[in-house]
Amino acid sequence: MIEIEEKTAKYVLCLLFIACLVIGVAEYYYNLDFAVDQKDFTQEKTAQTVITGFVRSGENLVNIFKKHKLRLKESLMVSEASANVHKLSSLGSFKPYKIVVGPDRKLESFTYGIDDDSVVTVINTDSGYRAEKKVIAYEKRILSVGGVIRNNLIDSIGEDREHLLLGLDLSDILAWDIDFSTGLRSGDSFRIVVEGLYLDNEFRKFGKILSAQFINNGSLYAAYRFEQNGDAHYYDETGRSLRKAFLKAPLNFRKISSHYSGSRLHPILKIYRPHHGIDYSAPAGTPVSASGGGTVSFAGYKNGYGKLVILSHPNGYRTCYGHLSKFGEGISSGKKVEQGQVVGYVGSTGMSTGPHLHYEMLVNNKTMNPLKIKMPAGEAIPKTLLADFSSYRKTMDTRLALIGLPIVASGERSDR
Repeated sequence: MIEIEEKTAKYVLCLLFIACLVIGVAEYYYNLDFAVDQKDFTQEKTAQTVITGFVRSGENLVNIFKKHKLRLKESLMVSEASANVHKLSSLGSFKPYKIVVGPDRKLESFTYGIDDDSVVTVINTDSGYRAEKKVIAYEKRILSVGGVIRNNLIDSIGEDREHLLLGLDLSDILAWDIDFSTGLRSGDSFRIVVEGLYLDNEFRKFGKILSAQFINNGSLYAAYRFEQNGDAHYYDETGRSLRKAFLKAPLNFRKISSHYSGSRLHPILKIYRPHHGIDYSAPAGTPVSASGGGTVSFAGYKNGYGKLVILSHPNGYRTCYGHLSKFGEGISSGKKVEQGQVVGYVGSTGMSTGPHLHYEMLVNNKTMNPLKIKMPAGEAIPKTLLADFSSYRKTMDTRLALIGLPIVASGERSDR
């Protein structure tokens, strides 16, 4: 009996030993795995995750943080920190952003591209969130652009975003002398000396136009950017400002659907009657600019004109803008407006067959053809600065002369 009990005890001790051994090995491997996890966690602790993207239409800061599985509370803190630098309560569509987070998805910084020239960055510091606005430091280079008109300026200068903006800038500079909506001719040409803005040795966009020449229907128009008293303006080759009392047209790059006429078949009434204005066809909602500075004498609905704005200008001039879909912000009778200010938007109100702007000009209550009125020259550069302007103009003329133009095939047939 004693022998059986001794064997049983030895058996139990053996089982206990084996159990302890198993537990020890298991604990060893458990601790080993934990150590590996801790090592991996430590390595992640030093790593950052950079998230980049573009704001989608209708997105706000909370939406972006939620999309990237970040703490929503931090989006509110970012917005609050940036409130006095740049409000992030409303983000622009397609604007770029960059988010830097740590391994625990804790925000380290948020950067938002306000525009092409500035960004706002919110940094998570030991003392809290801090926001700062920075101007993008571009490298400036002098570039040259030249071309020949085929159909319109945009087709000829380039249809990508930067060339489109360059074309708009050129049309704004010469808007007092050339009507880019109606006055361009196939074979017209242009030469432009312009700043090229580079970042990290890559072209990003065009800067200021320094000088330009445009040959329109055989006439040469020149523009030179010249600064005086801290203000820069554009002048012609004689030193006179290109800015005049009235723009050639209240819209850019739009086809004129009906010209000034003493007798025109009315598209709705089907009778011949005078058409003392110009109709610019353009998509509904296109901004309509005041062709000259003045005062709003009428803003309301008027018979066949539909929604109409009438501006009174110095020296007996008046301009009328009809068939508008709506009025510009703050446009009402008695309000002062500046040249180029939006007075309304293209529509089809009143007696109209489709979206367009009806534009009239009157001088001393007599209707005039806006395309044929010759505007007086602008102010001249002071005589004390003419020598400096002349030197600058000669430098620009040399650059302009070096710009080659593409050869455009003639439409004439060669008989051989």
